[in-house]
Order: sequence, then C-alpha cells, then structure tokens
Amino acid sequence: MTNVDLGLSIALGIALAAATGFRLFLPLLVLSAAAWTGHVNLNDSFAWLGTPAAVLMLGTAAIVEVAAFYIPGVDNLLDTVATPGAVVAGTIASAAVMTDVSPMLKWTAAIIAGGGVAGITQGVTAMLRAKSTVFTGGLGNSAVATAELGGATMVSILALAAPVAALGLVVLFFWMAFRLVRSLARRTQPDGKSPR
Repeated sequence: MTNVDLGLSIALGIALAAATGFRLFLPLLVLSAAAWTGHVNLNDSFAWLGTPAAVLMLGTAAIVEVAAFYIPGVDNLLDTVATPGAVVAGTIASAAVMTDVSPMLKWTAAIIAGGGVAGITQGVTAMLRAKSTVFTGGLGNSAVATAELGGATMVSILALAAPVAALGLVVLFFWMAFRLVRSLARRTQPDGKSPR
C-alpha cells in the first residue's frame, strides 16, 4: 500500500467515523451497501459488513434510529446511549476500511482517530440538542435532527467519493459548532458578560 492509499483509507475511516457521530447506523449502512456492491474494499475481518444480511440489518436499524430522533424526549434520551455507541461505531467504520495496514496501525488509528472523532461529533450534537431543548422547549429539536441526518448522509457519501473533501467538511462542522456553542454560552451568562 502506498502512502497515498494509506492516507486515503485513513481519511475515509475518519470521515465515516465522524458521520457515525451524527447517526450511528446510517454511515454503517452506506459503507455496507458500498461494500456489497463492490464500490469499497473492506478489511478481511469486516467482510461481514458487505453481506446482504448486514445491509438489511443496518437499514432497519437506521430507519428506526432516524425516526426515534424526531420524537421529543426520546431524542435526548437517545443522546445518552448514542455517545458511547458512536465511539464503537466510529472505531468499526474506521477499522473496516483500513485494508493492507498493520494491525497495530489500524487499531491505533481506528480507536484514537475514528472513535475519538465520532465521540466528539456526537458530544457536540448532543450539546446542541440540549441547548435547543432549553431554548425552544424541544420544538427546535426536529431541525437539529434534520441537520444531523443531512450531515450523516452527506459526509458518508462524500467520504466514499472524496475522502479528503469529506474530512474537510468534518473540520468545517467542528469549527461552526464551536462558534455556535460559544455564542450560545455567551447568551446564557446571567450577568450578560462574555466568558473569559
């Protein structure tokens, strides 16, 4: 494997992992369908992801997950379960696409980069949903859920087509989310002063 191929497989893995931070099952479904149709190669240990049974199972789970995030109250509850789940799903997505890589490098990158990025993405979206619940009484949560669904779909598909561009989109999301969270934090200061 060349350095370029290695870099692309790591970028693909990290971008897919970030997408699992938006939705657990949708990025895995996209990866599974791509592997089943021969558009992406999986590590031998994860060949099961490219089977029709995996596509069916992940498709069902993705539909249930997407629908559940539109139910007020359930969405906030799901965030508590989704955070550790995102770390696991991000690790799996990253490791699955790193082919011809030594196990040490694969698992180090998958756990630290893949799981870490997925956990951070999920944490940021959970924080945004919590703020939405406070400021809108939960009425704005469907907009957050729609943005998450769009993010998971776009990043997953873009990761397969252009992994480096998908990684750039993830960085842009983190930058925008950081600015939004800072802005919301300033508004919630009781004395009206900006945090230092």
